[in-house]
Amino acid sequence: MKSVAVALHGGAGTLRRGFLPKAEEEKYILTLSEARDTAFYIVESGGSALDAVIECVKILEDSPLFNAGKGSVFTANGTHEMDASIMEGKSRNAGAVSMVTGIRNPVQLARDVMEKSGHVILAGEGAMEFARSQGYEFLPPSYFYNELRYNQWQKARESDVVQLDHSINPEGKFGTVGAVALDLNGNLAAATSTGGMTNKKFGRIGDSPIIGAGTYANNNTCAVSCTGSGEYFIRGVVAYDVSAAMEFGGLSLAEASELVINKRLIKIEGDGGLVAVDANGNVSLPFNTEGMYRAYRTSSESKVAIYEDWI
Repeated sequence: MKSVAVALHGGAGTLRRGFLPKAEEEKYILTLSEARDTAFYIVESGGSALDAVIECVKILEDSPLFNAGKGSVFTANGTHEMDASIMEGKSRNAGAVSMVTGIRNPVQLARDVMEKSGHVILAGEGAMEFARSQGYEFLPPSYFYNELRYNQWQKARESDVVQLDHSINPEGKFGTVGAVALDLNGNLAAATSTGGMTNKKFGRIGDSPIIGAGTYANNNTCAVSCTGSGEYFIRGVVAYDVSAAMEFGGLSLAEASELVINKRLIKIEGDGGLVAVDANGNVSLPFNTEGMYRAYRTSSESKVAIYEDWI
């Protein structure tokens, strides 16, 4: 029997037990589980890994719980600038968008960039023009408004700081999102989506839309989606580094991902985590923070977690 597998994340950071009310924890668990199972049913029934990660991430983008799509944080200008990327491992085609506004599901736009634009990444007004050419609906700012996110932004403005989406936050809102999958044809895919950093300025772009930094897929090795301090993931080319450690270092998926997250990334003072799946259906979900919203499902097991231990 051929293996299929999916794994996903909803952000890594200072997620201490007792930090969230039980009712909030349950909301996260339910949404993560729904996204995981939706993706798994797609690959289990013969669908593509690419379709699986897209549909998984769209569920997370449509939830106000995570810093992507509907739940995106506010920029310094009081807007929402979203980034997303996808990659499939067979041909290593990829697509990404950055600094887009009004788009309900940036990850879908990233797919259209890959399949219809002839380019890999489009940003800002150019990406918006492309979206218009593809018939995308532009939603009003009210769709993305969330009082909790707004209050986050006001606090950040008072001290003129830029706040990571996974930083200590008494309201408990985190979450760059991402997913990886292996389908019955042996194809791998990865997708990542984010609203970036609260109060971000100057057109800042993190790792999420950068192929090789926040997202990577190669059928010969693995598919990876990252979350954390984006600048460090870019410097460490983290997603590709996991694949390279497997391809050129002969490491297993678990060994490679642990090396990258818990040694190489820490060495440059980066924090965060990733989810990954290899060509054999093995999964790895390492993080060097106190917690990471995460879930996975294979042909033999299914788990979900927020803190260090699995549920």
